[in-house]
Amino acid sequence: MRVSAAFSTTTAAAALRLLFSSCDHPKTLIPFYSWTRHSSTLTQFTPRLRMVHNTHNNDLSPSSVSAAASFSSSAAASASAAAPTDKPKTQTWLIVGLGNPGKRYNGTRHNVGFEMVDYIAQAEGISMGSISFKALFGKGHIANVPVMLAKPQTFMNASGESVGAIASYYRIPLAQVLVIFDDMDLPFAKLRLLPKGGHGGHNGMKNIINHFKGSRDFPRLRIGIGRPPGKMDPMNFVMRPFTKQEREELDFTFQTGLEAVRILLLEGINRSATFVNSAKSLEQLQ
Repeated sequence: MRVSAAFSTTTAAAALRLLFSSCDHPKTLIPFYSWTRHSSTLTQFTPRLRMVHNTHNNDLSPSSVSAAASFSSSAAASASAAAPTDKPKTQTWLIVGLGNPGKRYNGTRHNVGFEMVDYIAQAEGISMGSISFKALFGKGHIANVPVMLAKPQTFMNASGESVGAIASYYRIPLAQVLVIFDDMDLPFAKLRLLPKGGHGGHNGMKNIINHFKGSRDFPRLRIGIGRPPGKMDPMNFVMRPFTKQEREELDFTFQTGLEAVRILLLEGINRSATFVNSAKSLEQLQ
């Protein structure tokens, strides 16, 4: 489209130069057209006047001026129509934190996905007050990128009912659905970002994959909660609250997770994964 615009502009200018080269006036005001640029996109076709010195002795007839003006205007209109005027829209991201609703589960290990989304919402000024698609829901921007934040209220094992409905309704590509959840296979407070993968035995992720028709091609941010001590049942362990010391380390983890999300939205999964997967824990920094 830019080639067509440039061609039309050049054609109009050439026609004017050819026409006015036969003029006997020593100096003549002739119109020429130029593009003004905004954000590297050709958006406006502007007529201007230029003094041209002529050395030929032929007269310039009114009909010739009219024809040239008509030709130039036609070329300008053609070029303007060919020039792109709209910037491509930035695709919305869906960021989901997994957990269980209700006070009984607040602050437990299984709800760390909820807490990460709450941290993001507070840091970015996004309200999570509405309920939609069986989820606490919020819309906003992170670094000028439109985002939707969601905390499914279906209970963990049915998370896909909410996530699948949101992604389908808003036609969000799976590559731009980030799911945040707890992972016992990672050391406590360790983060891991992957572009895709399996459910790893996590029932919430398993249900989401089922509602995505078996597709595993969506990014996920795993937050380590560690392994249960001794012979403690894993289900009892994930329902345990965090200790005061663990809370301090989680705050550092959430800060890292927020920065990872910002990098993901602005620079892509590879840059963000490199940042997350090489981040040091609080113990290593002390």
